[in-house]
Amino acid sequence: MADKLLDDLFHETLKDIYYAERQLLKALKKMARAAQSDRLKQAFEDHRAETETHVERLQKVFEIIGKPARGKTCQAIDGIIEEGDEVASEFKGTPALDAGLIAAAQAAEHYEIARYGTLRQWATQLGLDDAAALLEETLNEEAAADEVLTEIAESEGNQEAMNAKDG
Repeated sequence: MADKLLDDLFHETLKDIYYAERQLLKALKKMARAAQSDRLKQAFEDHRAETETHVERLQKVFEIIGKPARGKTCQAIDGIIEEGDEVASEFKGTPALDAGLIAAAQAAEHYEIARYGTLRQWATQLGLDDAAALLEETLNEEAAADEVLTEIAESEGNQEAMNAKDG
């Protein structure tokens, strides 16, 4: 068996995040439909549109390394999406729904931030400067999406979940 090197690991991890982004396109659509807050619905819809761009960027990275754009099943993102589906089902129509959806979405964002940060660093080490720039752009957008979710949670989502019993 040939030694596996950093470029092999880069390719495998790229396939992982490609799969994850494609699954998140579907999940974000469902989360937008489930959200009660108009602001949260819009945040999910906006990030879904951004995620389409992330998929396109990943396809460019695959081109840069001369490999076909293919995903491989990522059990981590499948689990995170499944948890989000459970929240949507178990808390449907309750004051805590949006807080739960935000938490599920942030779990996905944090996973993506970890993956993109690693891939960007590896691309830099491998001398794939164009790929590193594309990955950096997506990493920044994922971090910004996480900040938006935090702001919505702090300004309305968590408050709604706490105050409903008082009213």
